[in-house]
Amino acid sequence: MKVSVIGASGYTGAQLVHYLHNHPKFEVQQCFVSEHSQDAAKKLNDLHGFLAKDCDYRLEPLSSENIKQVGDENAAVFLALPHEASHHWVSELSTTNAKIFDLSAAYRLSDMPAFAKYYGFDHEYQALQQSSTYGLVEWNTNDIKNAQVVAVPGCYPTASLLALKPLIENNLVDATKIPVINAVSGVSGAGRKASLTTSFYEVSLNPYGVHTHRHIPEIEEHAGCPVIFTPHLGNFKRGILATVTVFLNDNATSENIDAAYHHAYANCDLIRLKANWPKVDDVVNTSYCDLHWDFNEEKSCVIVASAIDNLLKGASSQAIQCANLAFGLPDSLGLK
Repeated sequence: MKVSVIGASGYTGAQLVHYLHNHPKFEVQQCFVSEHSQDAAKKLNDLHGFLAKDCDYRLEPLSSENIKQVGDENAAVFLALPHEASHHWVSELSTTNAKIFDLSAAYRLSDMPAFAKYYGFDHEYQALQQSSTYGLVEWNTNDIKNAQVVAVPGCYPTASLLALKPLIENNLVDATKIPVINAVSGVSGAGRKASLTTSFYEVSLNPYGVHTHRHIPEIEEHAGCPVIFTPHLGNFKRGILATVTVFLNDNATSENIDAAYHHAYANCDLIRLKANWPKVDDVVNTSYCDLHWDFNEEKSCVIVASAIDNLLKGASSQAIQCANLAFGLPDSLGLK
């Protein structure tokens, strides 16, 4: 099946191309950047040295006048673009027959005022926004299979929701107390563009976006409850560790907490339920999410730790999981 990647020059875009290039069922046709990009006409493996010698796709400049042609010529189109650009181009692509996998946040929220507040511009395509599918693979499998437009979740929401949802869906959470999420990400989460605040030399370990981070409404919408979410930036390249504290109701026991996680993820190839606390090094450069939890009966709370690679399970490999499902393939095909 022919596929193309728009926004292929960034960290996430390059990972997308890498996995699609080696995928047994997809064939990369073209890799695009915006028409004004400094990376236009360069070879992708010259920008990203980890790519194989034959992964030498030339980065082609793309303008809005040519976007529909890309949809007409491909079975699937992946967008790894800024939110504003995806906002328009997903709408254009939706009039073609291509399946669309958008890695920006442009179509993740159904609440239009919240979207405008957190992303700084009004959404112009409300009907498409409402009809798009949220691509949290392990929880929205059937919807993804039938979707044309899939909004691939953010990295922090992926780590947080995979930890939270088994408890929420099994009615174990005390609705009077708000779950608390503390998460640390490597600097690659800020993207490839240079910035003093995300420079590896400048980063130590610090919270940021306290009470204001863009992923707060995404986590809350898809968890179905309010959360207190505090992200941190760590002095490492990639990976996320989210530690989630959840207060539980009187129905919670060690046995039904364990059952909730084992039942939820029994048939999920890329979720690993660990006997010990997960660490970032174990998931970097993989598509896995590692989970571990511990219940304190005296305090009626459980602490759940979730580790993912922010560029893979938190972005590109989850997009490919979605594409696998949309084309009737096993969701982990080409990712293990």
